[in-house]
Amino acid sequence: MAHTVRIWDLPTRIFHWALAASVTGLVVSAKLGGNAMVWHSRLGYVVLALLLFRLVWGLVGGHWSRFSRFLYAPSRVLRYLRGQGHPEDSVAHSPLGALSVFALLAALALQVGSGLFSDDEIAFAGPLTRFVSSDWVGQATAYHKDIGQYLVLALVALHLLAIAFYVFVKKRKLVRPMLVGDKVLPVPVPASRDDAGTHLAALTVLALSAGAVAWLVQWGG
Repeated sequence: MAHTVRIWDLPTRIFHWALAASVTGLVVSAKLGGNAMVWHSRLGYVVLALLLFRLVWGLVGGHWSRFSRFLYAPSRVLRYLRGQGHPEDSVAHSPLGALSVFALLAALALQVGSGLFSDDEIAFAGPLTRFVSSDWVGQATAYHKDIGQYLVLALVALHLLAIAFYVFVKKRKLVRPMLVGDKVLPVPVPASRDDAGTHLAALTVLALSAGAVAWLVQWGG
């Protein structure tokens, strides 16, 4: 008997697609340069607010959106690689998928963080550059423009390849659940709460995250 279960709550789904769109905009604006750097900085602040939101939502969000649900021990990752996975490994993020998510979030945090201290001396200067030495600014700028940029692109490419592998080789539906929230499973599992109260809580967390970023930018500027 099949069970339709709400896996991804609406706030998590909106976060996912908003982050994907923002990162795409960051890459395009960085390549265009010039006046587009204004949007590059704005999108960077959007990504920072989204990351702050996800950090909090990973603690208080829907059941399957919480970090505790996909923070796997090394032994479980090894069992998954050996083909001895747990039944819940295919519900939300698999052990390998979880590693990909954490790596991408960490890389984005480093990239946005380094951008706050970067200065290309042409069209962009991060709001926090005045708080550190020129050497720190130079190192942050070098990381942001080279290592950090390519690390994020590599992890995004790996993430997309993994999705393609699961969809076309393992025949698992990963994209549709992130659009509609529900997943059809062979066994019943706890559902993520996804109601008006959840949405109001998410809006509050997002507003606080955006406010924190706005304060940081204003304080630095």
